[in-house]
Amino acid sequence: TAATLRASEIEAQLLIKATKVDGVYDRDPNKFSDATKLDTLTYDQALDDQIKVMDDTAIALAKENGLPIIVCNMFHEGNILKIVQGDRSLCSVVQ
Repeated sequence: TAATLRASEIEAQLLIKATKVDGVYDRDPNKFSDATKLDTLTYDQALDDQIKVMDDTAIALAKENGLPIIVCNMFHEGNILKIVQGDRSLCSVVQ
């Protein structure tokens, strides 16, 4: 929630959430081999389907401020730079 609040305060164009997986999945890919990566999803979908991208307050705050949440793998070298340059193929986007 703190990151979303700060990003909103500085009027950031997006919020990058770097994790240990390649994006948002329909269920935990570390536990379920058949988990499916979601390239894009809405704030409401994340909230309604209980997809734990971030806590519900953070997602609601991002929605309220029109702040896209980009979820990517922090262990892949160059991911953050590619995202900042506009490449969304390596991540999931919540908006």
